[in-house]
Amino acid sequence: MPETSTIILASASPRRVELLHSAGIVFEARPGEIDETCLEGEAPDAHALRLAREKARAVAATGEGRFFIGADTIVVSGGEIMGKPADAADAERMLVKLSGVVHEVITGYCVHDRETGREIAEAVKTRVYFKDLRSDEIKAYIATGCPFDKAGAYAIQGNAAHMIRKIEGSYTNVVGLPLCEVVEALRSLSAIA
Repeated sequence: MPETSTIILASASPRRVELLHSAGIVFEARPGEIDETCLEGEAPDAHALRLAREKARAVAATGEGRFFIGADTIVVSGGEIMGKPADAADAERMLVKLSGVVHEVITGYCVHDRETGREIAEAVKTRVYFKDLRSDEIKAYIATGCPFDKAGAYAIQGNAAHMIRKIEGSYTNVVGLPLCEVVEALRSLSAIA
């Protein structure tokens, strides 16, 4: 495995940290600040991919390390890109919209090699099927505080697991990092053996 400072996760997400640790990756988490505003006319997958690239490049420009992993997860339902809810009312609005429908979770990821300038980036999509949610169920979930730092106001790995009938695609993508694809990208760039 490479030295700790060789691979940098450009994120403070405890879920992304946990996923990379579960794969045995040695890395340092170092979040960066970027403007996450959606550009006019920007498609959801292009938006997630652009933010992932910008995060990896922004952190690469500020410190040590060679390989930088950027990621951005969004939920898309009925053409609306849902990021993290602004408040309880926004979380409720999102969960009502997701109730009983199929939506997509898109995570853009980018592995940037600062030494060579090479990048591997992709937008990974997973379809998520929500059950019909009762109003009291939504209010109880919001009261846990769980929705506030999650795209689409829910966490599949947490208290919202009972809301999801099934998924089609990568589970880790819904958590926040398509782990299989990221590990393959790191291996392809010779960041790991």
